[in-house]
Amino acid sequence: MRWKPAERVRELVCQKRIRRQDVGPPLEADHGERADEQERRNLNSSRPERARSLRRALVVMALSSASLTGWCQAPIPGYPDTIDSFDPREVAMLPPYCAYTHYFRAKVPGGADRQKTEAWRATLGDTFEHIHHYCFGLMKTNRAVLLSRSRQSRLFYLNDALLEFDYVIERSPRDFVLLPEILTRKADNLILLDRFPVAIYLFEQAIDIKPDYWPPYARLADHYSNTGATAKAREVLEAGLKAAPGTPALSRRLSALAGAAPPRN
Repeated sequence: MRWKPAERVRELVCQKRIRRQDVGPPLEADHGERADEQERRNLNSSRPERARSLRRALVVMALSSASLTGWCQAPIPGYPDTIDSFDPREVAMLPPYCAYTHYFRAKVPGGADRQKTEAWRATLGDTFEHIHHYCFGLMKTNRAVLLSRSRQSRLFYLNDALLEFDYVIERSPRDFVLLPEILTRKADNLILLDRFPVAIYLFEQAIDIKPDYWPPYARLADHYSNTGATAKAREVLEAGLKAAPGTPALSRRLSALAGAAPPRN
């Protein structure tokens, strides 16, 4: 199949590898003529400059007809276009504290309960003020993994969720109770995006922060097992069982490596 530049640019934008600011402000109604003029001006420039100009022109033309978000987010049948509609089906998949966080409590039934809000604030500490971003990241991840019907939409939501996770990670003290979980969820997304080295680092960071938290051991072992690194997978599982003895999810995986049974989450 012949390579299609516009499709490639769309994919790069949706993966955040071309930033919105790199393509300049939206064009007016004469965007087609202006893009053509820009391309003509660069016909005599060097090859790299022509390539950059072509990339810019393609992105600008595409963005002139729709917002970046709309361009990347393929419709999900039966669901709102954006997560800030707080669809009850999507909210139901979130941890219970999400309903009482910023933005959610104004839209989710029961979220305005001040007593429950303060109870969660006392449980999660000062970082509760930022945890709505983690909830948004979970919603976007769920859309990517469970609801998206196209690769384009899946890539967009997986990448966009990373920004939400990063927002909370950057504002969390090392002893924040949810930090190992958020690091693990970010690493899960990176695995799905084939960004293995960073994912491995985050799994190891989660383990270092809370050694008896079993999910990062399981996910890291799954990655090693899926890539043929059986010895590393076994080493991770044994370390996890030493830190969290008797954890069924880790025991099942270790047995599976010996051919006893397939792992289950």
